Amino acid sequence: MPRELADLPYAEHLSPFRGRLEREQGHDSRHFDGGRFEDADCGGSTFLECAFSSVTFTGGRFRRARFNDVWLHAVRWVGTDLVETDWLDAEVDSAALAGVQVFGARLRRVTFHNCKFDSVNVRGAHLRDVAFVDCLLRDVDLSGAVLTGVDFPGSTLERVRFGDARMAGVDLRDAAGLDIEAGHEALRGATISSAQLLDLAPVLAQALGIAVRDR
Repeated sequence: MPRELADLPYAEHLSPFRGRLEREQGHDSRHFDGGRFEDADCGGSTFLECAFSSVTFTGGRFRRARFNDVWLHAVRWVGTDLVETDWLDAEVDSAALAGVQVFGARLRRVTFHNCKFDSVNVRGAHLRDVAFVDCLLRDVDLSGAVLTGVDFPGSTLERVRFGDARMAGVDLRDAAGLDIEAGHEALRGATISSAQLLDLAPVLAQALGIAVRDR
């Protein structure tokens, strides 16, 4: 279960963030609470032991920013540039990402709870020990991504693209829905259930060039 703000080991050290987000800033033990940031440019910034509550980011550039040991609750990202960002030990709960660019990012030990991803570009990203719990991934592009130890318990995947992705230890068995638009051949290295195999059988046969005809 996602933690509450008070459960964080650094909660008592948090101080409210006031001011503007700017490039290559260092943010240590800050609490971003209820703010709205439009077209913020904070590329190369670092967020260490920070918490985000009900914050909205519209547009903006976080390219190559680092998020280390962060907690985000009810955060909205709309059309934001998160390209080549680095995430380590992050917990994201009840967030919404729409039209966000996350390609080339690196995510390690990150958990998403009850999040919605809509038209998110995650091409070429590296995900290791990442969990999508009870999330909705719609029109998410993971082409060319590297997924290691990633699972999707309770999550629904709609029109997700895995073209040329590489998988190792990816567990899709507990996904609530598995609709793959492209890249079925990339499922090598993933684990699926027998029921999912039956659903995917026609497109897997097509991807492998197998003709299925009944006499």
